[in-house]
Amino acid sequence: MSTKFLPIASRDFAVGAALSRLLAARLHNPDSFLGIHAIPDGERVRVFQPYVSRVWLQATTGFELMTRIPGTDVFEWIGKTVARPYLLRLEQAGTGVIEERYDPYAFPVQISGHDLYLFNEGRLLQAYLMLGAHQTKNQGIAGTRFAVWAPNAERVSVVGDFNRWDGRINPMLMRGNSGVWELFIPGLPTNTLYKYEIRNRATGEIVLKTDPYATCYELRPSTAALTPVTEQYQWQDRDWMTQRAQWDWLHAPVNIYELHVGSWKRHPDGSFYSYQELADHLIPYLQDMGYSHVELLPISEHPLDESWGYQATGYFAPTSRYGNPAAFKCFVDRCHQAGIGVILDWVPAHFPQDGFALARFDGTALYEHADPRLGYHQDWGTYIFNYGRNEVKSFLLSSAHYWLSVFHLDGLRVDAVASMLYLDYSRKAGEWVPNCFGGRENLEAISFLRELNAMVHEEFPGTLTIAEESTSWPGVSRPVYLGGLGFSMKWNMGWMNDTLRYMQLDPIHRRYHHNELTFHQLYAYTENFALPFSHDEVVHGKKSLLDKMPGDAWQMFANLRLLFTYQITCPGKKINFMGNEFAQGREWRVNHELDWYLLERDAHRGMQALIRDLNHLYLNTPALYELDFFAEGFSWLDCHDSEQSVISYQRRASDGSFVVVILNFTPVPRINYRVGVPVSRNYQEVFNSDSTYYGGSNSGNAGVITPTGQPWAGWSDSINITLPPLAGIILI
Repeated sequence: MSTKFLPIASRDFAVGAALSRLLAARLHNPDSFLGIHAIPDGERVRVFQPYVSRVWLQATTGFELMTRIPGTDVFEWIGKTVARPYLLRLEQAGTGVIEERYDPYAFPVQISGHDLYLFNEGRLLQAYLMLGAHQTKNQGIAGTRFAVWAPNAERVSVVGDFNRWDGRINPMLMRGNSGVWELFIPGLPTNTLYKYEIRNRATGEIVLKTDPYATCYELRPSTAALTPVTEQYQWQDRDWMTQRAQWDWLHAPVNIYELHVGSWKRHPDGSFYSYQELADHLIPYLQDMGYSHVELLPISEHPLDESWGYQATGYFAPTSRYGNPAAFKCFVDRCHQAGIGVILDWVPAHFPQDGFALARFDGTALYEHADPRLGYHQDWGTYIFNYGRNEVKSFLLSSAHYWLSVFHLDGLRVDAVASMLYLDYSRKAGEWVPNCFGGRENLEAISFLRELNAMVHEEFPGTLTIAEESTSWPGVSRPVYLGGLGFSMKWNMGWMNDTLRYMQLDPIHRRYHHNELTFHQLYAYTENFALPFSHDEVVHGKKSLLDKMPGDAWQMFANLRLLFTYQITCPGKKINFMGNEFAQGREWRVNHELDWYLLERDAHRGMQALIRDLNHLYLNTPALYELDFFAEGFSWLDCHDSEQSVISYQRRASDGSFVVVILNFTPVPRINYRVGVPVSRNYQEVFNSDSTYYGGSNSGNAGVITPTGQPWAGWSDSINITLPPLAGIILI
């Protein structure tokens, strides 16, 4: 049938205004003008196609030619009935090529009002299922549903190669007052590049943004998102996941290897290992070395290698530097099958200013605070999340949920918690805004952290949340229902700083600083502590752990062997950055692999052997881990021998078994050194950091050590031992 065309002048004013706004790319509600609309005695269909010469519409009687509105790229059809959904047949201008595609404005919206309500309330824990790009079907037609939150936008469009990055072609539909925009585009293949073009309604500013909820991005420095792949990964870690749900981590050994994927190992040409190659090389290494978990520095997508991943721009996507999401799932899966847990370093404290990402997302301070006293982090040049905005809370909670659910991760190490807790963090007077009670506590961030931890522990039993928190904030690792923040563990930064400060002293001066070894026991059980020697301690001029140690080369290695012996026998779970285990000589360099060639040298091989033996001893000795968080698991044998810089203590298990630890922090061998013991029985030396196997002098105690019957230091019996220089021994 022929199409009846009415000149624009004869139509109502609203239609003319909508057409003008569409052509100016300012139409807030494109569904009011484009697509199917009922008219008396029939239906009207309008499409906007700026790069075609002719358009045919699939009516119930077949394809019919649409009429171009003069002076525009809008085509119109009026008739009785149009097919549902209808195809368009397009003749490309200049080439005459004919193609067929479905009209996006022929499809209804799909996101439920209930999900929008929960999102606006800050309670949609799986917002990644609603927002972002999703391969789905609408009225039986396959395509991609896009959704994005941009409440201050006048118009939001999906742009990509498929529409020549022209924001006029695919404007999205605003979902009521939710601030969410939605559009289904049929026929888009997977791995299609896309972004959002957003026009701010107050200023008219146009910004081009990548999708905050994208699950995959193109390789840096490019920043477009990719439509997702629909294949379902077949997990093989059921046994691990079942056991994890019942895991009593409070009383279990936890020994974490902190790793930066891009600089652990590299190919000879300097290129990165893929997730697959990382699994091939890392998993056997972790098993051999005796680590229980690997903690990955942030692998959320980020534009700058030198940020180490701490300036994330993709909170739902593993970085494409090393492979696609399926490859990362395979990495986690293989770790689980090998008995290795995987923890992600996660960064909800701040995000970068990059113009393509979250910063001023819809032309306003949306994810961040508008006031720089609340929203700008002076130390890092980044923006601070607005934890009081419900939709931001949904975004962050959903990010945590996504990593734990979709990738089966075993925990989150939460970065920079201290900066979240305090409104005056790293700020001078006048540079911060008090809370509603006049205090310095960030009440919205505290509420968010509690919700985060409650959600993780309820939804994912057996997973860990570990806070990098450096202040004396009470109850960081205590349950939310007891007034705590709800983390599983907290980094013991006080222990780490005291220990490293002490170890860097010349041994002759250590006797004057003995309390730095003993002070931690005054607060050791106020939190569930993890003892970290992390990446932060081996960069920015701080030197490597080896290079921090005083003395000549032999003493430096001996001091480091002693330091690790102290760490593994102290109450608290263990964390070490990659390279520590073989005494990396230089500071960590993010753009280079570790100095693996050092293992050609005896001293470094000896250090690696020491760490391997310590780790396996730890994993197989309940006294060294079972009561880490309980005072019953530790007691001093003698903490007062400051003159000789020696400390001795016992670690106990719940069944009463124990080990005795004696540490000598001077290069002087102690012959016939007397130590009080808790039980009058024979003892045996099961570990000695001065063994020649580790590069030491091989001073120690062979055979059985018998008690003397002489009381000592408040104990009813004692033993005489040879205490090696700058060394620790463990007796059972």
